[in-house]
Amino acid sequence: MAGRPRQDNGQVQGAAASLLNGLAVLEAFSVQNPVLGVTEIAQRVGLHKSTVSRILSGLTEAGYAQRDEETGRYRLGLGLIALSGPLLADLDVRRAAVPYLEQSTDSTQETSAISVWNGHEAIVVEQVASPYQVKHTATIGTRYNKFESSSVRVFLAELAPALATELIESGRIVRTPGDGLPLDHTAHLQEVARQAYAVNDGSTTEEEFGVSAPVRDYRGRVVGCITISAPRSRVHKNGTGDALVQAVQHAAAEVSIRLGWTAAS
Repeated sequence: MAGRPRQDNGQVQGAAASLLNGLAVLEAFSVQNPVLGVTEIAQRVGLHKSTVSRILSGLTEAGYAQRDEETGRYRLGLGLIALSGPLLADLDVRRAAVPYLEQSTDSTQETSAISVWNGHEAIVVEQVASPYQVKHTATIGTRYNKFESSSVRVFLAELAPALATELIESGRIVRTPGDGLPLDHTAHLQEVARQAYAVNDGSTTEEEFGVSAPVRDYRGRVVGCITISAPRSRVHKNGTGDALVQAVQHAAAEVSIRLGWTAAS
């Protein structure tokens, strides 16, 4: 996933613009593209190569980026772990979810994860991987913005229909033509909200099956999303789709209760 576009200096200037451009460079890296060159980053964020090079030098000095001396390419530095550690440690929904992710993986033998929403992406903040050699996993920090993703649709279903539509039509939420889902996304999201889960049965990739359910806090607000994912071929061969739906709903309900939610909230 490309980093955010550079900021227009007519709107944001000086130190603020430099900070936002630095963040854009960091966000250019992804699980799919963990190692990038200066030219690649410049193309992704819309900045001149010399500017990107200066930013990377500063990030490297601070420990937030790391340069491979042989190739001259960059990857994220370990300093980001220290930076994000306090946030992850203080994330109530993550702490509350961990034992139930472990229970879900133990009972289903498939990967369980918890994601949070940043306004236009579902971000994985914890997972417990399947013990199978063939499995679906997502590293912590993985971001999803595809409509076909079950976690994305769970979060979208909680938004006002007009806001969900704006995110889709603006391209911030990407929808792939022929994804096999109902064309009327508003009606589909209303159904997701009613049933309190969403299924990805090969909509993102041919071999992926995922099911997600919302986690609510004491106010009844959706603050997270539990997802159980597995190879689609195994799910269909063993007929475990319904069992995974029940497992993810149970886990999401247990985490919600731990956060203070009740059916009357």
